[in-house]
Amino acid sequence: MKVINPVLKMDMPDVDVIKVNDVYYMVSTTMFFTPGAPILRSKDLKNWEIVSYIFEKIEDNDIYELKNGKNAYGACQWATSLAYHKGKFYAAFVCNDMKKTYIFHSDDIEKSYWKRFDIDGIYHDMSFLFFDDKIYLVYGNGDIHITELNDNLTGIRKDGLNKLLFSTPSSDDGIMLRCEGCRAYVKDGYIYLTFIEWPKEGFGNFRRRQICYRSKNLNESFERKVIFDDDMGYCNRGIAQGAFIEADDGKWFSMLFQDHGAVGRIPYLIPMKWENGWPVIGIEGKAPSAFDIDITEVATAPLVISDSFEHEDNCLPLQFQWNHNPIKEGWSFTDRPGYLRLRNMQMASSIMDARNTLTERTVTPKSVFTIEGDFSLMKDGDYAGLAAFMGKYGTIGLTKSDGEFYIVSIHKEKVEIKQNVSEIQGFNCNHFWIRIIFDFENDDKAYFYYSVDGKDFIEFGEPLDMEFTLDVFVGYRIGVFSYGTKNLGGVVDFRNLNFSE
Repeated sequence: MKVINPVLKMDMPDVDVIKVNDVYYMVSTTMFFTPGAPILRSKDLKNWEIVSYIFEKIEDNDIYELKNGKNAYGACQWATSLAYHKGKFYAAFVCNDMKKTYIFHSDDIEKSYWKRFDIDGIYHDMSFLFFDDKIYLVYGNGDIHITELNDNLTGIRKDGLNKLLFSTPSSDDGIMLRCEGCRAYVKDGYIYLTFIEWPKEGFGNFRRRQICYRSKNLNESFERKVIFDDDMGYCNRGIAQGAFIEADDGKWFSMLFQDHGAVGRIPYLIPMKWENGWPVIGIEGKAPSAFDIDITEVATAPLVISDSFEHEDNCLPLQFQWNHNPIKEGWSFTDRPGYLRLRNMQMASSIMDARNTLTERTVTPKSVFTIEGDFSLMKDGDYAGLAAFMGKYGTIGLTKSDGEFYIVSIHKEKVEIKQNVSEIQGFNCNHFWIRIIFDFENDDKAYFYYSVDGKDFIEFGEPLDMEFTLDVFVGYRIGVFSYGTKNLGGVVDFRNLNFSE
């Protein structure tokens, strides 16, 4: 089987991977999208499918309901540690906005919505460590700490080990981003702690790289080594942060991610081996663009899909997530069979505080999304359509004002282009198509289109210069949205979301 890197061409950062029996399971970061913390499954390390989510929602509060100017952008779930221990699956992550660390557990990793325990405080970018019949969290940024958990992983052991393990090089040593993103392993009597770090300009290659610390004892000093530093020729953006994976027949791999512009942070599968008690990632220190694995390829369900919205119940396909918590009464597949109905139940000022925006990942190098809408039940002030969703967003759709329909494209930078549909021959508000083309290989641009017949599409407005921004901290997604700016109760029905690469 041939693996071509990047192994997944979409936003799938902060991975952790475990192998249970003959199945690999991976968790990734989706932050404020719900349901959250997707679990992916693979039997060959190349093909992955989503099988469950760890949580349905974190809280019902202003932060997660986009109320009173609050939100969880750039926060909520990230850098989850995944483990299998004594027949049970565990996952741990921090929500900075809640100032809490959560440990979730389940007997069945492929069943969504696990039980959870809350721990006060932020154990940043932690990793489970199972060593000498004790259970720990190793965490931190620069200063790496360890704390012991109780035997059933419900909280911190009051009389357990809790200390600073070591401090990693800082700005005085030429490091811009100190070590974080821990993953902990025990092999051949050694504890291995692997992190990313980012040297400053003029130090090293001025890009993210993978570091490893090792020791045979938690009370002894740790040795340090740079174990991977490569960008596979892409813009000096280092491939780093992720997991070590022990496969069959003593073979090892590493799954690391790379900042890849507007599409997000995408994972690479890289061969790995052990030499002189150290992990060695890559082939001659490089990430291969392609390599062969002696594993039988097993097909999986796609991670990005088209969807007719013809569903017998209100169960969201696993490929989709809402932006923050949805209003359950505000969406339905069954109110009008064959359609996704969005009902405006909370006022919004823009796509960023609109409830019930349905999202799906994009794919590099190019993603095309098209949808048909029935906008006939909109109220004055409503706006509905498709979004290139990110902090620096762009939208296209229809709005209604004084009983008249307008096609509108809005960019975050206050760019708004509006046209009365009376000027568009053949317009029918019951059947109107819109399209966004995401072009990640030609300067990260998004293009907006409409059609009155579903066949001929007309470009509308200005292209969006897409940019990965840290305020939201996710790759661009398609968003299907409807919100009211003056009234509640407006309805839009969407059908036939079509995706192509």
